[in-house]
Amino acid sequence: MRRRYQDGVRLLRRLKGITLVKNKAKADIMIRLSTINNERGMALFIALMLVLMLSVVGLGIIKSSNDEISIAGNEMHEMKAFYAAEAGLDKAVAEIQTSYEANGMPPDTLPAGTLSVSGITIQYNTTQDTVVQKIITKGSLAGLNGSVTPYKITAIATDNNNGISITLEETFEVALVPIFQFSVFYETDLEIAPGPSMLLFGRIHSNRDIFLQSGNVIDIDSYLTAFGDIYHGRKIGSASTGEVNIKGIDGNYYSMREAGGWLDANDGYWFDSAATRWGGRVQDAAFGQERLNLPIDNPDNPYSIIDRDSVGGGNDDSYENKATFKIMDDTAWFHNGTAWVNVTDSLTTDSSLKSTTFHDKREGQDITVYDIDMSIFKNSSFFPSNGIIYTGDNRSGLRGTRIYNAGDIGLPLTIASENPVYTKGDVNKTNKQPMAIITDALMILSDNWSDDPAKTTSGNVSDRPAINTEINFSYITGNQETTVADGYNGGLENLPRFLETWSSKTLKIRGSIINLWLMQKVSGAVGCGSYYSPPNRDWAFDTDLNDPANMPPGTPTVRTFIRMGWRQSHVGYAFEDMN
Repeated sequence: MRRRYQDGVRLLRRLKGITLVKNKAKADIMIRLSTINNERGMALFIALMLVLMLSVVGLGIIKSSNDEISIAGNEMHEMKAFYAAEAGLDKAVAEIQTSYEANGMPPDTLPAGTLSVSGITIQYNTTQDTVVQKIITKGSLAGLNGSVTPYKITAIATDNNNGISITLEETFEVALVPIFQFSVFYETDLEIAPGPSMLLFGRIHSNRDIFLQSGNVIDIDSYLTAFGDIYHGRKIGSASTGEVNIKGIDGNYYSMREAGGWLDANDGYWFDSAATRWGGRVQDAAFGQERLNLPIDNPDNPYSIIDRDSVGGGNDDSYENKATFKIMDDTAWFHNGTAWVNVTDSLTTDSSLKSTTFHDKREGQDITVYDIDMSIFKNSSFFPSNGIIYTGDNRSGLRGTRIYNAGDIGLPLTIASENPVYTKGDVNKTNKQPMAIITDALMILSDNWSDDPAKTTSGNVSDRPAINTEINFSYITGNQETTVADGYNGGLENLPRFLETWSSKTLKIRGSIINLWLMQKVSGAVGCGSYYSPPNRDWAFDTDLNDPANMPPGTPTVRTFIRMGWRQSHVGYAFEDMN
């Protein structure tokens, strides 16, 4: 029994052990299954998190792309509005310029209005500030003294479809610069080709081309500008090999020579090389140099300022309309402030005015002139109250005006004539006054000149010897074109015309040299030989003319337009006011 009991106990223990092992194995299996389940849950969580993160990144990319598209669209619409506003500025500027160019005056009504371009509304308006006398600060005329009319233009462009508004402001100036602030100013081609050395001091400009050469040396001290092109050499014919030096922005002179040739508008690197060499003091069409016009009814016909107005009328630009003393055909007239008075008899009686005929070898014919004795006329009660004299003579034959005994002219004076003007002897040398002569052609005679026909008609120029002469006046005159048929027109060095032998004699000129037209009353004979021999040229710009107070009476002006600057004063969006 006991043994059976013990065997039974052992059997129970074995059974219990088996159960425990089974339970343990089962527990292990359960634990393993739980672990696997836990790992699967974590993987799912991680996967879900990755999907979420990728979704967030994707949404961010989409939003960023949408923002970029929106920004690009706004920039495009803003740019369209900007250019539309700029068009408003340009329209106002064009209206101002057109008015000045058409009639020499600002528009009666300042530019303002509303435009519509491609769904954009443009509103522009203009205000005019006080006219001021000041030094010009921008452009090729910087440094000159002018009468400046400032304008402020505002343009607002609104794109209502896209909620954008742009405001631009521009400052625009119209400057009138006295023409005698230029040392040399040509409406026609400017040709300079002296044999002897020549120094040109002061600004030089041509509204056409400039041709430079020298038999020796030309030194150009200041700005050299042309609406056309600047060349070395002759307009027609071969060039001399002398130096042509132009002062650069650093104050040093630099030659036009370039690697065995010449640096000019024919050079493929003209713009860059000229800008580097002279620092902006040499400018032509390649630099965008503008044409400088007189503010007259027809800027293409500056000759109208010396054309008479009394025959046919309608020439408001004529100096006949500016003068307070004039000699027309055979009659002298003085304006007493109320009406024109015939003063011919009074002036002939006191010998201040007479008619003289002498031979002009250059023209090959006699010329009859109004001879004005300035030593008497300057003290006359008929001296023009505003200092402007006009003369015109349309009678048959060659006609002109001559002043003599004019070393002291007494008061500021401008003489304008549709005929040639002759001066004899020193002019304005003593008690110097602002003075100008504006004429079809200018002839300079020394005080040694004689009207004796035996001398004036002689083919031997030595029969007409000149003596040293000094003149202090600015002049506007004419010349002829250089052509194959007619040859060289004499250039700047022969713009004033001569009838004497000036060999070893000096002609001193201080003033401003202006050529605005082709001569109409006299021929273009230029050559020396039997006509004249040239003087030693002591010619220079009169620096007194830098002060507008020293300008001769009725000095013409040239007009320039200056865009001083602009700014964008406002950029607005419709959503700026949204919460």
